[in-house]
Amino acid sequence: MTVSIPTTPIESSRIADVDFDRVGFGDVFSDHMFQVDFRDGAWRDPCIVPYGPFPIEPGALCLHYGQTVFEGLKAFHGADGVARIFRPDRNLARLKESCRRLCIPPIDDELYYGAIDALVRIDREWIPKTRGKALYIRPLLIGTEPNLMIKPSDTYRFFIMTAPVREYFDGSGATISLKAERRYTRAAPGGTGAAKTGGNYAGSLLPGVESTDQGHDQVLWLDGIGHEYVEEVGQMNIFFEIDGSVVTPALRGTILPGVTRECVIRLLEDRGRKCEERRVRIDEIVEAAYGGMLGEVFGAGTAAVIAPVGRIDVDGQKIEVNGARRGPLAASLYDEILDIQCGGVEDRFGWNRLAPL
Repeated sequence: MTVSIPTTPIESSRIADVDFDRVGFGDVFSDHMFQVDFRDGAWRDPCIVPYGPFPIEPGALCLHYGQTVFEGLKAFHGADGVARIFRPDRNLARLKESCRRLCIPPIDDELYYGAIDALVRIDREWIPKTRGKALYIRPLLIGTEPNLMIKPSDTYRFFIMTAPVREYFDGSGATISLKAERRYTRAAPGGTGAAKTGGNYAGSLLPGVESTDQGHDQVLWLDGIGHEYVEEVGQMNIFFEIDGSVVTPALRGTILPGVTRECVIRLLEDRGRKCEERRVRIDEIVEAAYGGMLGEVFGAGTAAVIAPVGRIDVDGQKIEVNGARRGPLAASLYDEILDIQCGGVEDRFGWNRLAPL
């Protein structure tokens, strides 16, 4: 079903001012955005308008108590000239679960798909044509009721913005360095670790800055109880190759269930290679490294796709991974995911939503 969304087109596009060869990650936004408000128990007045600021009450609950959830997905310029939106159904499912955890009314399915289709269509020229780059799509819900009581908001705004982006890390295959974090905690059992909400990221900023100051690219988060089990990386899920087997931390409510994580597991299964989902002790990784059993390590996420890890710092021990080089497993997964996203190979899993342009 096609959703008709009233649209106010921008008077003059800003695209001529954008250098797509040097675009960053989310530092420039496309011409339009979608917005719709929740009031009196229903989502009302959806529209597409020129990208720009909108008024918000200083007392809005999202500003005081963090009642906000968001998502991140990408649209790609296909080799055949067709735009492909990668796995929007899985992002919607995760968005709904985040909404449930934060007491936010979920967005209607048809409105979600209709808004994304319409935005990709109206700003189709903003989709980068270079392999590895994409149009990043950011849906966001915020509680807008002005009230200083600690309670769920009665009103909300759902909006979607888009931005042409490069890959989060260097897509040439350069490895990244991780610091295993013993002091700070990203999430604890019963908390919001599995939800995509702003508070999770706010709490990660100081550990991330400290890690970067020490020469690392990302934090490797450990569990919030004893800081001994690996959970995830700053913006990614994490995979280890131990004694020839691929292992990733099991989802236990403290780890974000990544869409790319899910893709990696499915692709490995399709190759006849099982991926074991279980608890992984950081000491097991250290022992595997010193015992010559640690193969490749890589992160997986929407922004980064597949990011090979070349070094892990654990309590001052600098563990080199795979000779600090990208290995064949990470390289092949990266290429296969990108080929599916760009239409270079058959989409045998039905992961892409073809955007009507």
